[in-house]
Order: sequence, then C-alpha cells, then structure tokens
Amino acid sequence: MKTLRLIAAVLAAYFLGSISSAVVTTKLTSRIDIRRFGSGNAGATNVARVLGIGMGLLTLLGDMLKTAAAMFLGRYLSGETGFVLAAAGCLVGHCFPVWFHFKGGKGVSVCAAIALLLSWRFFLSLFVLFGVVFLITRRVSAGSLADALCFPAAMYFLGSPTALRVGFCAFAMVLVTYMHRQNIFRIMDGTEARFSAKTRKNGGAA
Repeated sequence: MKTLRLIAAVLAAYFLGSISSAVVTTKLTSRIDIRRFGSGNAGATNVARVLGIGMGLLTLLGDMLKTAAAMFLGRYLSGETGFVLAAAGCLVGHCFPVWFHFKGGKGVSVCAAIALLLSWRFFLSLFVLFGVVFLITRRVSAGSLADALCFPAAMYFLGSPTALRVGFCAFAMVLVTYMHRQNIFRIMDGTEARFSAKTRKNGGAA
C-alpha cells in the first residue's frame, strides 16, 4: 500500500508539473503560443521577454503554485519520501509535459519553488547567488546555471539535508543543466542574449 501511494504521488506530481503555466497563461491572455516567440522556451523568462515583466511574474507564480500543490499532495500521500519524490516528478513534468507534446520549460521556476519548500535558508542562498551572477552577466541563463550547479552543495551545507534531499538536488542539477545545454554553448561562444523584458514603451505584446 505504501508503494502504491508513493507511485500515485509521483504520477500526480508529474501530471501537475505538465501543466505549463507559460503556455496556458499566454494562450488565455494573449492568444499566442509562447513556444513560437522569443527563445521558444515555455518558461517565465521567455514570457517576460515577449509579453512583459507582469506576465513573466504571473507565469512564475503559476509554476510555483503547481509545484507546491504537487509536493504537499506527495507529503499527504507518502510523507517525507512522497514530498521529495513529488518534487522530482513535478520537475520532470515541467520540462517534459505530457499535455504539451513534451516541450516544456527548463525547470528554473519549479526548482525555485522546491528550494523554498525544502528550506528557506537553502532558497535564500540560491536567490542571492542568482542575483549576483545576473547582475554581473545580465544573463538569466548564467544565474540559473550557477544555481543548478550549486544545488546539491547548497542543500548539504545550508538546507535541511537528508540523503534523499541531497540525491534529489543532484538529479535536479543534472536535469536543469541539460535543459540549458544550448545556453551553455551560446555563453561559451559569446552569443547568449542579455535579459531584456518587453515593456509598454517598446511595444508590449501583439
């Protein structure tokens, strides 16, 4: 019974993670498929670039809420193990959503929500690291990659570490880095774009 409840928690988390806030939000508000604009990524950063900071924040909120729902459902069904494995299921669903032909985001907003739910010190350390790297480079991808690479270490030293949580963070590091593989190549050859959000002054959304 415990195994079935754990499997149910992970599957439910995957399906919740597969609800792409970027795609749903932009289709409902602007009647566009965000995957056809900007970088083509179904994530909060691309939404902000194309439709403005407000829409980007709304997308981020949606991603964080679905993550919280998935993890708390996991905890209800299977305790701490369900809580952490539901985080993994939600992250995989976000990156490879079954509802949207497995073309999703890069996992950054979901990882931010996961970090906050696991430990506020863990989240704060990653938030500061992202901010410093972003201010230096003006590239969201650089800040995201810095956070991803430090995910396991930050959990171990500043979070509430258990073998399961550190193991999950190592998994998240690998997956988020993989999802940023094209960004890594562009950073290396100097062609990665600096962040610039669409504003009303420069045209807003069509």
